[in-house]
Amino acid sequence: MESGTEKILVVDDEASIRRILETRLVMIGYDVVTASDGEEALTTFRISSPDLVVLDVMMPKLDGYGVCQELRKESDVPIIMLTALADVADRITGLELGADDYIAKPFSPKELESRIRSILRRRSSKTTSEGIPNSGIIEVDNLKIYTNKRQVYKDNERIRLTGLEYSLLELLVSHSGKSFSRAEILQQIWGYGAEQHADTRVVDVHISRLRSKLETDPNQKPQGVAHHTKG
Repeated sequence: MESGTEKILVVDDEASIRRILETRLVMIGYDVVTASDGEEALTTFRISSPDLVVLDVMMPKLDGYGVCQELRKESDVPIIMLTALADVADRITGLELGADDYIAKPFSPKELESRIRSILRRRSSKTTSEGIPNSGIIEVDNLKIYTNKRQVYKDNERIRLTGLEYSLLELLVSHSGKSFSRAEILQQIWGYGAEQHADTRVVDVHISRLRSKLETDPNQKPQGVAHHTKG
């Protein structure tokens, strides 16, 4: 699927990276806005309302983690974090704060473009998973999932999920009882091909986040839908 008129916010304090990404993304059909630090990123986001954010971690004024936290207070916009940090724990921190994916520097612009395309395709998809009832409503214990609206309620109170969190939940509840490998989930939700060497911890972090939002006690041995993974 070719890109349409989706708008992407590229945030990086390195002018060369901003320029390269802006040029490449515009060439394949995206509308691009840029910011050079965290504070400018928040201002630009609120003015331009982008469909996806490419967010560097190490920046002046406000780092990428801080920006991610602020964005998640007001939006479920997809966020891909760029990180030069060598420590795996530092890379995972962005996911725990609400980012959808991360890519390590130095990175291939082509790989980033592929990840952007996959996330936006999933976000704009109007199709639902097999196993979704015709009513468009799935009830699991104290949860109600309205598939037509992509909304989830727990004890009649709406739970805010990001687009990827919702897609992950819908995949699992529509195949209740089936075990998925992390690679299968990465392929179906993130759009990774079998040839891509993705970090499977992305799946673990998203499932952990999903459980923390939906389960009464996420520390208990999981009994709900979000535990159907295998190695």
